[in-house]
Amino acid sequence: MTKTNATRQPSRLLILGALGVVYGDLGTSPLYAFEEAFNPPHLLTVTPANIYGILSLILWALVLIPTLKYATFALRADNGGEGGIFPLMALVLSRIRLSSHWRRWVIIFGLVGAAMFYGDSTITPAISVLSAVEGLEVLSPQFGNWTVPLTVVILVALFGFQHRGTTQVGQVFGPIMFVWFMTLGILGAIHIFEQPTILKAFNPWWGVELFRTHPPQVLLLLGVVILALTGAEAMYADMGHFGVEPIRLAWYRLVFPALALNYLGQGAFILKHPTATHNLFFQLVPAWSVLPLVLLSTLATVIASQAVISGAFSMTAAAIKLGYLPRLRIDVTDDHHRGQIYIPVINWLLLVTVLLLVITFRSSSELAGAYGLAVNLTMVVTTLCLMLVGRYLWRWSIWQISLVWVSILVIEIAFLMGNALKIPHGGWYPLVFGGIIYMLLVTWRQGQVLLRRQLLQANAHFSLKELLNQGIARVPGIAVFFSPLPHMIPLTFIQNLQHNHVLHQQIIFIHLATANLPHVPLSEQLGYTVTDVGIYEIILTSGFRDRPDVLLALETCQSALNLPLNEPMSFFLGRRTIIPTHAPGMSYWQKVVFAWLYRNAEDAMTYFRLPPEQVVELGIQVEI
Repeated sequence: MTKTNATRQPSRLLILGALGVVYGDLGTSPLYAFEEAFNPPHLLTVTPANIYGILSLILWALVLIPTLKYATFALRADNGGEGGIFPLMALVLSRIRLSSHWRRWVIIFGLVGAAMFYGDSTITPAISVLSAVEGLEVLSPQFGNWTVPLTVVILVALFGFQHRGTTQVGQVFGPIMFVWFMTLGILGAIHIFEQPTILKAFNPWWGVELFRTHPPQVLLLLGVVILALTGAEAMYADMGHFGVEPIRLAWYRLVFPALALNYLGQGAFILKHPTATHNLFFQLVPAWSVLPLVLLSTLATVIASQAVISGAFSMTAAAIKLGYLPRLRIDVTDDHHRGQIYIPVINWLLLVTVLLLVITFRSSSELAGAYGLAVNLTMVVTTLCLMLVGRYLWRWSIWQISLVWVSILVIEIAFLMGNALKIPHGGWYPLVFGGIIYMLLVTWRQGQVLLRRQLLQANAHFSLKELLNQGIARVPGIAVFFSPLPHMIPLTFIQNLQHNHVLHQQIIFIHLATANLPHVPLSEQLGYTVTDVGIYEIILTSGFRDRPDVLLALETCQSALNLPLNEPMSFFLGRRTIIPTHAPGMSYWQKVVFAWLYRNAEDAMTYFRLPPEQVVELGIQVEI
């Protein structure tokens, strides 16, 4: 009996944790998704048939996308226990044999999905907190003037506390979201009991009939329905934090029933009160309980915002390791949970962007036009990659791929077409923002390839044997040089010889590699060889979720290679200045952007936590 309880308890804690992180965004969609269908721009009148139709579309969208796509299938496509765009892209590239042409397209689609995720990370905090604070207008219309200022204060406080990490706050996230989902379900059930005819919405025929009777508005309405799915991607992206079963159980046992009940309850309410479509969610309760509900919904939206902010930090860290972003300062906020990180630059850029969105759009209804497109594009990219996984890793037949993934892809493309109509009404924002992020990702990657090509050309005519056979004086100590490629002579080594005309007694070349896996076991990270001229070559391979510990690796190698542990060790780093030219390889403006990114990247000494008193920096100009 004791053993059974002990094994069940961690699962319950993980389920509770999943409620607070995975389902924060998806769980706050009832604040704005359903009522948006009856806003004047959509030209949909409040009639029983239209109410049933919209509810039917929302309910079956929740069945097909979060339930079928993510909970049933996508959670099986893990990369070392991790999910999300970058792990999925790395899984496809490492496990499936593709031609260079198709590999390039996989990378392009993966980067598009990542860029759109950043767009979602800015819109979610803005629309979620705005929609919660707008509930005060139910108490008095005069509170409408305070919506934007209060939202700004809440968001500034939220981003201001990011540096403290989410470990302590996370302990209360789950219980709060549990109360939130229970509240959603109870409120919905009360109004369903008063209007049980709303259960007709489970019949998919009502959704088909809505399309048949409103053909000009079909795409507009699909653009509304997608609002009920925002946050579904987190079910896959946060797999590594909680595991498959807790995410599935939380969805089946609480989240999905609570969402379905609340959407049906909102439909039942406006069946009885057809004019009550503004701030519909907060009209489900008596006047005395509006303020507590506003406070609870504000907490829920802050939690939803925290989830996407943390996701942006995790994705940035992976992008840096995989070579798509320059080194940035990364603070580990909890030594016991390596996923708990804080990236100051990303945090403050997100805050500025979110505040600009709030001040510009000023209401959740206006922001709804910008919302949905980013997450929709990310969903499409995930489906495309999962089609490859299903075909080549799961060995599905063509008809199985067609039945599941092609069907889901058609539905998501239909949503995408509906979202495309939002472009003139705010939908342009995630496209512009995502386009800028995509440009930065691609530019950094291409610039790194071009830079390495230049470095290879620069030292192609050097030979280690020739360099070491020049009668150069030896000095005591160990010198460590970082090499951008395996078995490549570091330029800093050549510069040191040319300028200082000395060599240390022991010389180490170290190359830091990143595997297409989230985590590499410590026993497999380190590899070393000794060249025929007595130079030690070390390759430190880590996962894209790991942070390489250079000092530990060198200490391990010193013991394994019988190097003197008491000898002074010096780290030679190259501080390169990138000079853009009009030479072929990349557009000149991209070279300018790459040079700017390179100049503002965190220096290697700080990033790898090297002791400053042991670091020697050598400058060099490189034309690209």
